[in-house]
Amino acid sequence: MSEGLRVLVADDQVLVRDGFCVILDAQPDMTVVGEAGDGEEAIRAALALRPDVVLMDVRMPNKSGIEATAEICAATDAKVLMLTTYDLDEYVYDALHAGASGFVLKNMRRTELVSAVRTIAAGDSLLAPSVTRRLIANMTERTAPAQRPAAALVTVLASLTARETDTLRLVAQGLSNAEIATRLHVTENTVKTHISRTLTKLGLRDRVQAVVFAYESGLVVPGIHPQE
Repeated sequence: MSEGLRVLVADDQVLVRDGFCVILDAQPDMTVVGEAGDGEEAIRAALALRPDVVLMDVRMPNKSGIEATAEICAATDAKVLMLTTYDLDEYVYDALHAGASGFVLKNMRRTELVSAVRTIAAGDSLLAPSVTRRLIANMTERTAPAQRPAAALVTVLASLTARETDTLRLVAQGLSNAEIATRLHVTENTVKTHISRTLTKLGLRDRVQAVVFAYESGLVVPGIHPQE
């Protein structure tokens, strides 16, 4: 029988890690293939075990979860789901920029944890529109108004069609697929197609990375939005 989704759990708190392992291993479509107590262990385990999803604590010894995420995402196809104690704390932007596909709070319900792992494994980002808006606020503080985007980013952005560009801009503003569909007068399936093609053209992993790209390329300028 297939072991289903292969999950690696990385957290330096043994009791917390054990709890996550028990919950995930109890699912019929999941198997915890490994554990790690610090960033270095997480990297080694991910390279050796090739999990589908890595549940990664932000704060860990030796190498942080953010550093480990960057190395794992660069070397494997694993999706990383970050664990954080505080909602959108100062590390979340860096974690998403490193390649994480989303984040969850440590005090979530077990059903939320299981759902989050499945969502990430399916290739979707775990970042609700309301959370995206708070991420945008965080990026607004980090982005210098006079900073010019790198030429390479502008060149890649030019590969998008006008409708794909419009869709990316709205994603970066925190709109859901339904809201984007209403704004552009298309169906939600069409929006999903635009997003999928945009991610492929830009070489991005998911919606979260698209938001970061939109700001860093200059497509969206913090505090300035086109008229609706």
